[in-house]
Amino acid sequence: MEPLYRTAVACLCCQRDFQTSRVRPSFKKPVKTDTDFCTYFKEGNENPEFYVVRVCPYCGFASTENFAASLTERQRAAVRDKISSTWQMRDFGNSRTIAEAMHTYKLALLSAQAIGERPRVVAGILHHIAWLYRYQGDQENEQRFLRFALQEYIRVYETEGLEVNNARLMFLIGELHRRLKEFSDAVKWFSRVINDKRITDAGMIRACRDGWATVREEMLEAKLELPEEMQTKQSAGKK
Repeated sequence: MEPLYRTAVACLCCQRDFQTSRVRPSFKKPVKTDTDFCTYFKEGNENPEFYVVRVCPYCGFASTENFAASLTERQRAAVRDKISSTWQMRDFGNSRTIAEAMHTYKLALLSAQAIGERPRVVAGILHHIAWLYRYQGDQENEQRFLRFALQEYIRVYETEGLEVNNARLMFLIGELHRRLKEFSDAVKWFSRVINDKRITDAGMIRACRDGWATVREEMLEAKLELPEEMQTKQSAGKK
């Protein structure tokens, strides 16, 4: 059995049908996962992250399953103006290299910006682009896109914070601050999850405690002065 299978997609913009590939569930066997949920797969196997974006070969509109289910005529006009007007037909429906995967994510970012997609969707695309740079060992661009993703995740928290359970979102904001060496901000976000009695997500509470401890270790290793709440080895808060 081949690891990839083809599936039909109707373009949200031009409404034409096209084929895109996905990785079969039985072939999705990660070998490790980073603390910000970047997943690694056995070398030589297809990486499912490469196939998240669906690209219409006819108009160039690129989307993920998280995009809105339909576009307004005004949004379609924006796509035609910003993408389709210079698009040369290209099919991303088969096996993708990491370079081709990167191209699809950047097309998705451009598409999301053109139609004014929700910050949560934009943040996810930016974070995935950072992961692709991480796979390539390009730390400079990884850090650049982690910062872009962080800014969008904060926008998500500011606009949706009271509407959804945001333990995972708050953890991610803290974790990206940590990866960007913004230790003070990282501690604040981890501590919010640890100390908020309304949050009952045990996995995210544990992840924030681990992140809190990791920040402390990294600050000690860098010979940075610890804030008062980190002077002892005991992590913030108990539930």
